[in-house]
Amino acid sequence: MTDNEIMARADAALAEEFELDPADLTPQARFKDDLGLDSLDAVDMVVALEQAFGIKIGKDPALLEIRTVGDLHRYLIDKKRALEGQA
Repeated sequence: MTDNEIMARADAALAEEFELDPADLTPQARFKDDLGLDSLDAVDMVVALEQAFGIKIGKDPALLEIRTVGDLHRYLIDKKRALEGQA
């Protein structure tokens, strides 16, 4: 899976789960301030992403650093590479 495919799949999962406009899912978009998501939505986000990618995220401490859609993209790309043994 390419980086662009990972980003597109993540955006599609977020748009569907939270009924967001895909055009709003820019790398700079902040989950809380720009997209209106709160800490409870973060739990739903993890579940949606685990299902979309077939990976286990759980309570990864790196999640605490994710503030923007771009942060999430980088996290997922790094996670997939690590799982594929490419990191």
